[in-house]
Amino acid sequence: MVGKIHITPALAAAFGAALYYYPAGLFGDGGLAGRIVFAVFFCAALVSFFRVLGEAPAFFFESRPSAVFPDGGAVRKKERDLSRVFRYTARLAAAFALGVFIGAGARAASPRGPFPGLPPETVTAVSGMLAEDPRTLQGGRGMGRVDLAYAVDGLGARAGARGSLPVYFSEENLPRVKEFGRGCTVYVEGNFTSGTDAGAGGRPYFRAVSVHVTKAASPLEQLRTGVRQRIARLAEIADGGRDGWSGLSLALLFGMKDTLDGDLAAAYRDAGCAHVLALSGMHLAVLSAMVVFLLKKPLGLRAAAVSCAVFVTAYVFVVGPQPSLNRAVIMYLLGTAAVLRGLHREPLNLLALSFLVQIILFPDSGTAVSFVLSYLALFGILTIGEALHELGRGGIPELILGPLSASAGAFIAVAPVTAYWFGVLRPAGIAAGLLVVPLATVFMALSIPVLFLAGIFPPAGRAVAAALSLLYRVQKGIVELAAAAPGLSPGSAPALAASLALTAVIFFFAYRVRRDRNRIPSFAGS
Repeated sequence: MVGKIHITPALAAAFGAALYYYPAGLFGDGGLAGRIVFAVFFCAALVSFFRVLGEAPAFFFESRPSAVFPDGGAVRKKERDLSRVFRYTARLAAAFALGVFIGAGARAASPRGPFPGLPPETVTAVSGMLAEDPRTLQGGRGMGRVDLAYAVDGLGARAGARGSLPVYFSEENLPRVKEFGRGCTVYVEGNFTSGTDAGAGGRPYFRAVSVHVTKAASPLEQLRTGVRQRIARLAEIADGGRDGWSGLSLALLFGMKDTLDGDLAAAYRDAGCAHVLALSGMHLAVLSAMVVFLLKKPLGLRAAAVSCAVFVTAYVFVVGPQPSLNRAVIMYLLGTAAVLRGLHREPLNLLALSFLVQIILFPDSGTAVSFVLSYLALFGILTIGEALHELGRGGIPELILGPLSASAGAFIAVAPVTAYWFGVLRPAGIAAGLLVVPLATVFMALSIPVLFLAGIFPPAGRAVAAALSLLYRVQKGIVELAAAAPGLSPGSAPALAASLALTAVIFFFAYRVRRDRNRIPSFAGS
């Protein structure tokens, strides 16, 4: 709640890392060595400064004659309190400096684009490992990312290449690439293109004319691809091709959007509910809650928590790395570790630690829009959302206040980034999310037994799927209605200013409300 947000070393470190990581070139682009030198000197200067401040109270009091302070006990207590404040500030400064160092290293390690080793306009073929599961786009073609090994030009000259390159596959080539899946090595013929095609983000991409799989993926990756294909077949069997709910089920459970209705996906986006389709903490919470519920009684809480940690790790392997999902998994694993060691699980602390861990393990993920939106949204829920909750407490039923304050807090926090990247804000999503999120949660929970029954006894699976068909139609109606609401196009700078001003107002009034509630009534005149 408001007033209980403590600035911890983890938060200070996360702030320092973000301050360096995101303003690219703010401190100069001297490469990894230059960044490390800067960070080392910055850390040393900052820590030394606060070490001196940490000794200031003792120096101040010990340099004065005792006669100046007749109340020695009070003086010593004041000295201890000041020293404690300065020492804690020094720890925060050291953590901030460490965060700057982490941000410098992560920024230097993150890739800045594909380097084919040849003039891009001359490249006619590239080879490398398929780094993600190819996904189907509108029109039947597909897209995947290839970690480059080498490139070939029109004269047959070959040069080493590096970086990750988006590759667009034709409708004819896509099934073969999907069959071999992530981890296989491909030789792709076609041409480099510069543009803003869907998914390319304005960066260079490669348009494939023909594709040759030159090396199969590892056995573990082949097993993973087989599991995903089996799940997709089970969903198709359970749905029977009648209602189309299987596409939404696969998207919510496994992030597989190949069979998701394109018009429905657009409606979720226009309704301001696109986050529901992006695997994140909400989806992981549903799955982990079901696992813990099934294992808690026979195994006990600790064993169930450890088993669930193993489950979510395997789940992420099957689904594939996604920044928002990785954030949720890292937070869950950190929270599980805290439970096993009997430590306090403060959500903001876990969020800060998760940010640091994720940019260390996956330095390139920090540049993904989904990564930024995921962290900002949860930060908004835990800060702005809690302040809104404090303002509404007692006046709005808790059943509505909880999700409403969380949804509004997330919207305010991500508004500047959303306005910058997408140009449109969808306030209708605040209200639509109150209905769509719980419906999606129930939909996910029912989809799991339906898929299980489809593999054992298909008629039973189709019978239970009637509830999913109803939920699917209800969700579709809600998002289509919300998508019709007009959006706002304020621009990124006005959106940032409005977000900061609104946050300040919310915190100011929430602080006053909390202060008034905690004030002890006077007994004078009673």
